[in-house]
Amino acid sequence: MGRSQESFNKKNIRNKKEKKRKEKEKKRLARKEQDKTSPDDMIAYVDEHGNILDAPPDPEEKEEIKAENIELGVPKRDTADENDLVHKGIVDFYNDAKGFGFIKDLENKQSYFVHINNAEDELKEGLLVTFEIGSGQKGPAAMNVKKHVPEAPEVKKDIEDKPKEE
Repeated sequence: MGRSQESFNKKNIRNKKEKKRKEKEKKRLARKEQDKTSPDDMIAYVDEHGNILDAPPDPEEKEEIKAENIELGVPKRDTADENDLVHKGIVDFYNDAKGFGFIKDLENKQSYFVHINNAEDELKEGLLVTFEIGSGQKGPAAMNVKKHVPEAPEVKKDIEDKPKEE
């Protein structure tokens, strides 16, 4: 009699693979029976505050919106006055040796970086200045910084009242 071509190890490996294949098939069938869900179960609703809900919203609470009122894209920019571009502020900190500092906007109390190259006048701490906001290397920065000279209405009035000499 001849010996079997399969060794014990080969039989053992084949039996393990067969057992593993049968377990995998059982798991697949069990999952298939469990996951009998309809597309309605997968629908999620969002309320007016952005919260995700399982139930649909109440139809009486719906708000009618006209399609004409919806703006698509970036809204058109209104022509800004030159005064809107110019801000007033106080030099909060300034380092003369390094040539930079910070200006605190009087309107919104925000600080902006300023470099000596962007200043038309000499800067020092506590100085009232006017400036424009531009983009610097690391965020918004003050540009075209000038000393703020308040307009004196009396002086302007005196100039207008003087008769012109011919």
